[in-house]
Amino acid sequence: MSKNSLVAPIIKWVGGKRQLANSFSALMPSPVKRYCEPFAGGCALLFHLQPEVAHINDINADLINVYEVTRDDVEALILELAAHKNDSAYFYTVRDWDRDKNLYERLTRVKKAARFIYLNKTCYNGLFRVNSAGEFNTPFGNYKKPNIVNAPTLRAVSAYLNSASIRITSLDYCELLDFLGKDAFVYLDPPYDPVSTTSNFTGYSKGGFGRHEQIRLRDFCMELDNRGIKFMLSNSPTDFIKALYSKFNITTVRAKRAINSVASRRGDVDEVVVRNYE
Repeated sequence: MSKNSLVAPIIKWVGGKRQLANSFSALMPSPVKRYCEPFAGGCALLFHLQPEVAHINDINADLINVYEVTRDDVEALILELAAHKNDSAYFYTVRDWDRDKNLYERLTRVKKAARFIYLNKTCYNGLFRVNSAGEFNTPFGNYKKPNIVNAPTLRAVSAYLNSASIRITSLDYCELLDFLGKDAFVYLDPPYDPVSTTSNFTGYSKGGFGRHEQIRLRDFCMELDNRGIKFMLSNSPTDFIKALYSKFNITTVRAKRAINSVASRRGDVDEVVVRNYE
């Protein structure tokens, strides 16, 4: 299957791998018969590789709904997105839809997907963050011309998701062991271990992703290794992460980071890539 250059992330995502796609693909084994991404996020690496067989997963059910709707009903999604406005008062009205649980549950899958993309494109720094009640709480971004309706990319992604064999799920990543055989390659891009207390970010999901979750993820990687399944994981270059994965192959790469609440912290940063193969 030939690659389509229009297939690209349809949302902005903290820690997205679009700038690192070439570097990361060079570190992957070849060939990859079955690609699996337990922390899908913006799917930058998936869309760069465009494998014919893949499994994408994310615990964020609203995010996964975006990919399912893009696959199943892209034209309705484009029409729904076109109805949204880049206006502060309107933004907060739409953002507050999830404060009324009954109202939110009555929304169609298309409306939920369009809301997610709209908020992502117009909120501050494209940061997906929820409060302790699981409600989206990032403020308005005040962008002059956000690209709310990127119809060519949405249609290209929809075509790819329909032409390839792509399983899409919203599960705890440990449940993916039931789907994985030795021919799978797993790329893990979890919420990163914070490099400092001020950079700590736990608002991606209602429960957060602290160090106990990092340890649980390491144990998952150990199980992949025990089963003979190749994996690659990216994370912060903290002493904690390096110690957790000390038995594996660790490589340091430089990444450009455009999303940070503190402007001085945007730019080139180090990341570690952990592999259980050479």
